Amino acid sequence: MATYIHTERRPQLNPSGLRNLRREGRLPGVVFGKNADNQIIHICTKQFEKWIKKGASGFIELKIEGDHSFIVLLEDLQRNPVTRAPLHVDFQLVQTDEIIRTKLGVKIIGIPAGAKWGGVVQIQDPYVEVEALPKDLPSIVELDISAMEIGETLFVKDLVLPPEVTVISGDNELLVSVSKP
Repeated sequence: MATYIHTERRPQLNPSGLRNLRREGRLPGVVFGKNADNQIIHICTKQFEKWIKKGASGFIELKIEGDHSFIVLLEDLQRNPVTRAPLHVDFQLVQTDEIIRTKLGVKIIGIPAGAKWGGVVQIQDPYVEVEALPKDLPSIVELDISAMEIGETLFVKDLVLPPEVTVISGDNELLVSVSKP
């Protein structure tokens, strides 16, 4: 179901304390949610980056040492603008019986036919904002672009999602286009 990441509570730290934490291979973060106290945490940076490389989708189980575990979704990730190293992460606590709003990753599949003729593929926004019960959320949305020709565009309205999932993003938000070189 969920990816497991070992988690530890941490005290409120000043910027130099956060830098030291990152040097030790720990990523500072926070867990927040409706009707819950914010939990200031840190997690293993390598474990988190491994999850990011796999597509960073779905639920994560954060197990706090000596405490219970939390099921969360990635809400925000701050990165260093130069090195792209993660600096801070925000997780949203998931209530399994309540509708949640989140962004799902759109996985682009295939090479457009138009690209074979010199067309340039432009991926505008690889995410779509949706609402659903946690059990109904797909971990990722796939979009096959192999039939796209030069001059064609795919929008949010072209995605195929389960009927239980409500799309919040605008129908005419651009996802992928194939343009002339």
